[in-house]
Amino acid sequence: MPQHAPAAEPSTTVPGAFHRLVDVPGGRIHLLEQGRGPLVLMIHGFPETSYSWRHQLPALAAAGYRAVAVDVRGYGRSSAPESVDAYRMTAHVADNVGVVHALGEETATVIGHDWGSSIATAGALMRPDVFTAAAMLSVPYAPWNPVRPTEGFARIGGDEEFYVSYFQRPGRAEAEIDPDVRGWLAGFYTSLSGDTMPPPGTPTPFFVPAGATMRDRFTGGALPSWLTEEELDVCGAEFARTGLTGGLNRYRNVDRDWEDLAVWEGARPTFPALFIGGALDSSTTWMADAIAAFPTTLPGLVSSHLLDGCGHWIQQERPAEVNALLTEWLRAVRP
Repeated sequence: MPQHAPAAEPSTTVPGAFHRLVDVPGGRIHLLEQGRGPLVLMIHGFPETSYSWRHQLPALAAAGYRAVAVDVRGYGRSSAPESVDAYRMTAHVADNVGVVHALGEETATVIGHDWGSSIATAGALMRPDVFTAAAMLSVPYAPWNPVRPTEGFARIGGDEEFYVSYFQRPGRAEAEIDPDVRGWLAGFYTSLSGDTMPPPGTPTPFFVPAGATMRDRFTGGALPSWLTEEELDVCGAEFARTGLTGGLNRYRNVDRDWEDLAVWEGARPTFPALFIGGALDSSTTWMADAIAAFPTTLPGLVSSHLLDGCGHWIQQERPAEVNALLTEWLRAVRP
């Protein structure tokens, strides 16, 4: 049953927004909120927080929606369980259902970026009674695949190690990141941004040579145009406080997710969907076949868009374009 929403306080990082902590069955979730109207829940990816939606919160609020951006479990001020298997997909979906109810609502439209895109579509697939429509940013929907994920990822790198495989062993990536969290984030954000990513044909941090680290292939130099030093300070301070283990544990559950979601093999979800990707984003180039298959795999798709010159951090790299597309879609599916 809907609950009374706990008190909110003004955000010090996103003007006009309010932050609050809500209790969910799995712990507590921190969120940023702005506006009134139908609930729109936004879910970030790796390595980000609710702050990554700072451009969407005021835009969706102005369009007449109750815009809410969560810190996914393991991030920011949300609960961070110690057990790796506490970060499986089913737990994230349960958290989001809990948030909807804690805010006194029955249903929500959900928007996700990166891992948040996968969490959003899983929520719409598993709980269509709560999540009535889903928008995917950067990472397209792909149906359940009979290949065990860790086995598939192990075959991708060849002589080098694919980054998802590199993230699998607890503590390994943390040892690379923890000594300089802000610097690692700067390199990761820069290397995946449309205006600062490595030139085509050059090595990328997605593949790690034996004995090396991801950051050995990060792009150096200036920050991307969408990220100021002050904004990086906000992100760096948050992750310096929490570490990145919670975010990395999402990658360490790919096989558990595969087992949990096998019951939906062959499903053709009909929820109204939207996809927005960056034309330069590896997620859209690697998964081009998944995008092309949308008419079959995602029959409820309303529209699909690739933004020229855009990299992975799409809602931050191109906020005006993304906000316009989201607002148009929301008016069609949640007027």
